[in-house]
Amino acid sequence: MERAVLNDINRRILEEVQEDARVSLAELGRRINLSPAAVAERLARLEQAGVITGYRAEINPKAVGYAVTAVVRVRPGMGQLPKIPDIARQTPEVTECYRVTGEDCFLMTLHLRQIDELEAILDRFAPYGQTTTSIVHSAPVPPRALPLRE
Repeated sequence: MERAVLNDINRRILEEVQEDARVSLAELGRRINLSPAAVAERLARLEQAGVITGYRAEINPKAVGYAVTAVVRVRPGMGQLPKIPDIARQTPEVTECYRVTGEDCFLMTLHLRQIDELEAILDRFAPYGQTTTSIVHSAPVPPRALPLRE
């Protein structure tokens, strides 16, 4: 969506939806002083433009039995670059995978029920490159909404 189309009203809608994706159209309209129909139309345009790519619940991994979070960097071997994202997609414990710059080419987040699961997951990547793993102690800045004000 062009920056000119991402006006103050659309930014306010995005801020509200980032805070609570379950907010009703009526409540969202009240908060930004639009009718529910106008809000629905703007949301549809934001979705069609690819600004809003989905709505999801944020789940605390520990609350559902995933006690260990790990960050894994992967440096693929020669000619092995395409295999890493394929393996990541096939590994349910991988919740994020980024192609990055630097010595390593991939950065992934894994959630595990126990540390003993880590070895088998890393073994899936080992034939195709070198892995470096860090176990997460805490998240001083947990995932949060994007700052949308100019």
